[in-house]
Amino acid sequence: MRRRGFLAGSLALAAAPAAARPPIPLLGEPRALLSPPFVDGDGRNLTLADFRGRVLLLNVWATWCVPCREEMPTLDALQARLGGQDFHVLPLSIDQAGLKPVRRFYAEIGIRHLDTYLAESIRVLAAFAVVGLPTTILIDREGRERGRLVGPAEWDGPGAVTQIQSLIDERKP
Repeated sequence: MRRRGFLAGSLALAAAPAAARPPIPLLGEPRALLSPPFVDGDGRNLTLADFRGRVLLLNVWATWCVPCREEMPTLDALQARLGGQDFHVLPLSIDQAGLKPVRRFYAEIGIRHLDTYLAESIRVLAAFAVVGLPTTILIDREGRERGRLVGPAEWDGPGAVTQIQSLIDERKP
């Protein structure tokens, strides 16, 4: 019976539209994260600790990464929908040319709701164990990794919104 239930659940998930599926595979247990220093668009030095108390969707990306560029409007829409005191999309660019190409890219494609952040690529890749771009890490209010996805996703789709909203609602202060 258990096997049949598992198979039925798997078939139901496979039959659901891709946008309705949760994009991030979750960890069994939350994992502590290192945080390399990074700067925001105003030049302030930050770490993940500065966001403690909020659920974060950390997206490591670069302007030269085609899949990163394609998913950025969905991250912008997600921030517009869920962003606030409890949730923040943190698009962390590893562009070596600085914030100028990031700002230009945001202007070109009409990004209006995402803040700009920049870090040294080698520090980010090592600290977050990034093996490909984009890499997106779902982080809980305590600053622990809850799941990650390497590759693009439709972040404003119903599956992503539901998955992230459930983490926002978990143990709300």
